[in-house]
Amino acid sequence: MDQIIVTGSGPVSGQIPIAGAKNACLALMPATLLSEEPLTLTNAPRLSDIRTMTQLLESLGAEISALSDGQVIAMSCHGEINTRADYDIVRKMRASNLVLGPLLAREGHAVVSLPGGCAIGARPMDIHTDGLEKMGATIELREGYLHAKAGGGRLKGAVIDFPFASVGATENIMMAATLAKGTTVINNAAREPEIVDLADCLRKMGAQIDGDGTSTITIEGVDRLGGATHQVVTDRIELGTYMLAPAICGGEVECLGGKLSLVESFVAKLNEAGIDVEETASGLKVARKTGPIKAVNVTTEPFPGFPTDLQAQMMALLCTAEGTSVLEEKIFENRFMHAPELERMGADIEVHGGTATVKGVKRLKGAPVMATDLRASVSLILAGMAAEGETVVNRVYHLDRGYEHVVRKLSGIGAKVERVKAS
Repeated sequence: MDQIIVTGSGPVSGQIPIAGAKNACLALMPATLLSEEPLTLTNAPRLSDIRTMTQLLESLGAEISALSDGQVIAMSCHGEINTRADYDIVRKMRASNLVLGPLLAREGHAVVSLPGGCAIGARPMDIHTDGLEKMGATIELREGYLHAKAGGGRLKGAVIDFPFASVGATENIMMAATLAKGTTVINNAAREPEIVDLADCLRKMGAQIDGDGTSTITIEGVDRLGGATHQVVTDRIELGTYMLAPAICGGEVECLGGKLSLVESFVAKLNEAGIDVEETASGLKVARKTGPIKAVNVTTEPFPGFPTDLQAQMMALLCTAEGTSVLEEKIFENRFMHAPELERMGADIEVHGGTATVKGVKRLKGAPVMATDLRASVSLILAGMAAEGETVVNRVYHLDRGYEHVVRKLSGIGAKVERVKAS
């Protein structure tokens, strides 16, 4: 098993290219199930989660080729479709559930295992299945599999009121509704850029969708969808993560491909902490002002609020801030597992339920730590970059799910980071 060894290295500088969004790509790929014509994605990230989704779609009958060193994914689903998504693949990744809506829409039936993913809290499928049932599907859970059938062989449009703004459920229902008979209205829909990106792609395929980016999305079902070529939106979580490198270590870094509109709430907190962010012709330039980081309070919220996927990385920054910061996690109830690992490095953190209180210390110190999930992994690397001495991050396989070439990118701005085989 690999480890990442990080040595505190002082200020960083240079440029980091930001990849296409993992979460967007994982929603875009199942859209190939909706059409017999080819769907090609460009600016795709090269990650293990993308390989897992490729494996799943191929098991369902899709033909998939990775081109241009994996940055282009060419997909075609013109043959016979297998409507069973097996546990052995689905258990590896939460986003596997996004094949349920497209399979039901195209074939009228599906058998999909309950999904897996990072252990960051309960993420039930009820909101997905309730929405599909309102569209005329009957769904039963038997032996860990959802057995779904569309009444009369085709889903019907419906008004669906989500109890909370679920990104995955919005994506699943939106895809299912593109081929449903009649009009579907999703109220309390998620507003994330990944939702807008999926809607843009589906429109290129011939779908009729309005309101994406707002809390009400309207989809008028069509009889068939065609092919398309679509560029995956920039990954706002990778963007925010690498913006924190100069914030934590000092220096100045330009994140190529970054857009302020993707991370406005995050940038507001960086500004409050004393970090300068400037939009350039090529991306976002981030520089740390002189003096210590100021403590800030952070509450995670659905987009356009502060992203839960940047909470762990932000905590790493605030460990050495001047004063006391309070981080409130309102999306997932089990997402402070990185806190004890940061404490091993000398951080002063108290966790009570969904709230973490961070009292800034002068300096973190390197230590052996263990990654507990994807975002926690990179938060420990960032902390190690500013710590005194050597930090050894174990269980870094989580990283490969969400960050491509993380060592290469951080080394390129002067960080002392290397990946080695555990002895």
